[in-house]
Amino acid sequence: MSVNMTKGQAISLQKGDGGSLTAVRMGLGWQAAPRRGLFGSRTREIDLDASAVLFADKQPVDVVFFRHLVSDDGSVRHTGDNLVGGVGQGGDDEAILVDLARIPVHIDQIVFTVNSFTGQTFQEVQNAFCRLVDETNGQELARYTLAGGGSYTAQIMAKVHRTGPGWTMTALGSQANGRTFQDLMPAILPHL
Repeated sequence: MSVNMTKGQAISLQKGDGGSLTAVRMGLGWQAAPRRGLFGSRTREIDLDASAVLFADKQPVDVVFFRHLVSDDGSVRHTGDNLVGGVGQGGDDEAILVDLARIPVHIDQIVFTVNSFTGQTFQEVQNAFCRLVDETNGQELARYTLAGGGSYTAQIMAKVHRTGPGWTMTALGSQANGRTFQDLMPAILPHL
């Protein structure tokens, strides 16, 4: 059963039987919002990009995004860049796969971001979400709807962080501005 998360809400990534999830997918989906014009409504393609920044003791040590699809240790993988969104019709337009069992012990947090590479604001985006899926069986565990309508170009979506022997996901939903994950680093740091 999936949990509809709210900003700031956290869920444990422990299974009901006491075991831990071993592999998860952070999916991102979106559509371009129709704009009313002189000749009716139309949409403009929106290029949102999902990134995962890996941290060790609040220091960025690796990143996975459309130009670096696999983390240096191979535990985090981006499935590829989607330049327009909406092709999944409610499914994932971009996804980042995380093999929790393979993440090196010094990595304690992974922060997921989304940014408008082409600079459009979220006023031009609708039906945007991120979701966490158990990659072993395809079951959606949690979904966080990204608030739209703002004049910002990015969001710090969520983070997965170590809690004792397991992992927890926290929905962040923090608005930011930037075209790349590098631009977002000052906005990410307060969430660590």
